Amino acid sequence: MTDPGQMFSDGKAYERLMGRWSQPVGEAFLDWLDVPKGMQWLDVGCGNGAFTEVLVKRCAPASVAAIDPSEGQLAYASKRPTTTMVQFRQGDSQALPYADGSFDAVAMALVITFIPDAAKAIAEMARVVRPGGWVGTYMWDTIAGGLPISPLHAAMESLGLPRMVQPGAANSQRDAMQQFWEKAGLQSIETCVIRIPVVYPSFDDFWSSNTAPIGPQGKVIAELSQDAKEQLRNHVRERLPIAADGRIAYEAFANAVKGRATR
Repeated sequence: MTDPGQMFSDGKAYERLMGRWSQPVGEAFLDWLDVPKGMQWLDVGCGNGAFTEVLVKRCAPASVAAIDPSEGQLAYASKRPTTTMVQFRQGDSQALPYADGSFDAVAMALVITFIPDAAKAIAEMARVVRPGGWVGTYMWDTIAGGLPISPLHAAMESLGLPRMVQPGAANSQRDAMQQFWEKAGLQSIETCVIRIPVVYPSFDDFWSSNTAPIGPQGKVIAELSQDAKEQLRNHVRERLPIAADGRIAYEAFANAVKGRATR
């Protein structure tokens, strides 16, 4: 499986591609997770800090640690004005460098499909949370078209371009998430679907945001000829719900799971 640290190394470009949608879905997830204020948190796979920022603003944590494999993403995350309290660290979700029971709550945002051994990562999250602590994750439903960039993926596939399905796409499903949580020994497990509006002021904003040369689809598009890019651009435009004023609006949705540690 491709290393997300290599695919998403540009924090600024990722903010346009996905970060702006990560925040509203992160807010809904944190409201649903319902962890009391003043807790010690770990953000696993923090990327460019989009979710970390929401966590700091929304949960009034006592402390936040955040870990990610990408040096570039961490550099961007650490420059966010609201994340000065966060202890960022480069590392692997499958071998968390923290002692058992170090945190009150552990969250992983939009990462589970990119991890080579998701079960191992969830077991690590369960290990580092204290007894009674919260463990949760959410991920765009990549199989059912829940990604904010799904319209672009659908257009690419209709033109015979490589399918943008992550090797771990099945891990984005609610039943798979529940099984990971059960296998890790977590209790009081619940799942839900989180839906958010995706809105672009214009097609140009949609195109420039989603075709940046990061992530799987960006790298495929970057290698296309100019004629092929123009064909894709026109095909995407035809498929999008574009209003008379040029505005584009549709829905993205993610699956989420939460549970409590009992040891």
